[in-house]
Amino acid sequence: QVQLVDSGGGLVQAGGSLRLSCAASGRTFSSYAMGWFRQAPGKEREFVAAISWSGGGTYYADSVKGRFTISRDNAKNTVYLQMNSLKPEDTAVYYCAADSVATISGDEYDYWGQGTQVTVSS
Repeated sequence: QVQLVDSGGGLVQAGGSLRLSCAASGRTFSSYAMGWFRQAPGKEREFVAAISWSGGGTYYADSVKGRFTISRDNAKNTVYLQMNSLKPEDTAVYYCAADSVATISGDEYDYWGQGTQVTVSS
């Protein structure tokens, strides 16, 4: 069992940066792949980024590639999403999720955080 708590969202101007954090409880955090997803009002949930349990593999949606960076610190049971050059279309609630394998499919993830709101103003 893994419990996830997302944080770090807020209001930022276009071109700005935010870093999201996802703190996990449980001693098995390092065995889970982690993902970030987002959902904007009236839209489907979409994949943003994922990282393997070791951190050796990272995956990104084309829409964020080159602007966002996912990382993890297994000693701190935390995964991060550094978001740079933010755009108004990045506005959404962002969720972290845990699964045994890094995948872009949200349906595969077993555990989810509560979400954190990111709003990018133009």
